Amino acid sequence: MPPGSETRTARGEPSHDGAPRIDMRYLRAVLETLLAVPSPTGYTDEAVRVCCGFLAELGVPYELTRRGAIRARLDGSAAQPARAIIAHIDTLGAQVKAIKPTGRLEVVPVGHWSSRFAEGARCTVLTRTGGAHRGTIVPLKASGHTYGDEVDSQPVNWRQVEIRLDIDMRDGSRPEDHGIAVGDHVAIDPQPEFLENGFVVSRHLDDKAGVAAMLAAIEALRRSGAVLPVDTFFLVSISEEVGSGASAVLHGDIASLVAIDNGTVAPGQGSEEFGVTIAMADSTGPFDYHLTNKLVDLCDDHGLQYQRDIFRYYRCDSASALEAGNDIRTALVTFGVDASHGYERTHEHALESVARLIALYAASDVKITRDKDDLSSLKGFTHQPIDVADDEQPREAPS
Repeated sequence: MPPGSETRTARGEPSHDGAPRIDMRYLRAVLETLLAVPSPTGYTDEAVRVCCGFLAELGVPYELTRRGAIRARLDGSAAQPARAIIAHIDTLGAQVKAIKPTGRLEVVPVGHWSSRFAEGARCTVLTRTGGAHRGTIVPLKASGHTYGDEVDSQPVNWRQVEIRLDIDMRDGSRPEDHGIAVGDHVAIDPQPEFLENGFVVSRHLDDKAGVAAMLAAIEALRRSGAVLPVDTFFLVSISEEVGSGASAVLHGDIASLVAIDNGTVAPGQGSEEFGVTIAMADSTGPFDYHLTNKLVDLCDDHGLQYQRDIFRYYRCDSASALEAGNDIRTALVTFGVDASHGYERTHEHALESVARLIALYAASDVKITRDKDDLSSLKGFTHQPIDVADDEQPREAPS
């Protein structure tokens, strides 16, 4: 669908939903700021500080875990059953595995991504004592003038690439002399572009665009003076790309968790770069039936374009929350991303749609009130439809 200020449902109906309006200038400014701060998993302190600065500007109280996951809260009319929305600030990256006799660096990936997308990337080696050094990730056989067709036939894996440092070592010095050591973190340049037609192209949209959408939803709720029915926590995790994510920032007082992350746009997938993509399941299994359908209902009721999808090779903060033993309902809303974990692209329409859905969810009434208790009776427990569909009911034989 062509981007525009008017959103449409999957059925094409125009929107007049009255939801808090998302300030897209604010969302873009937040995203641009976040992309400029390196934050590969394990090296997220400065990005956490930037996120806390945005929360402070919005007047939202927050706390930090020991390692820096953020737990912000907007008070509601009741404390329970508390809700949470989560996005992650950590990104893909790499670490120095070895320093080669040539002075180049062997690297290993941080997070799950292919070396195919690392080839040619500009990067920064973040050292403990020697400052930050620039470089490029290049294949071992990087010159067609030297290797000919072997450039095209070399394998694609992390042992086939190396970092070429932009350090003048003609004096006989080694990378070690410039403070570089095994284990140093490597941040990959995002190279963002914000196009006039609304497309955003950058590495690390996963999930800095999700954090920006979440902050834009908070800004809209604060500006509109919305009264939330229950306490709502806005969480930023720092280790989603390596699998632990939300497990470190949940403390048992949250009944439902909506994760914001990227949706994979590719043949055979339902995700789009416009509207909201609501995930039905990922590689860890189905998301909570009732919470997911609540999000679908909100889209239908308020005219938000949406589509549904299932991700087979994907996990998000919801998985780590459940694996840590939290008895919570989980769901996943996504902005469609083309070439996820590579040179990513989405559209501002998707980011605005995600932010609007998050704001609508935070302000929506609680339907399953028994969720306020960890354990309770069957009274108020939910139902799931199992009756035979009307069009499959047996019919009387014609007379």
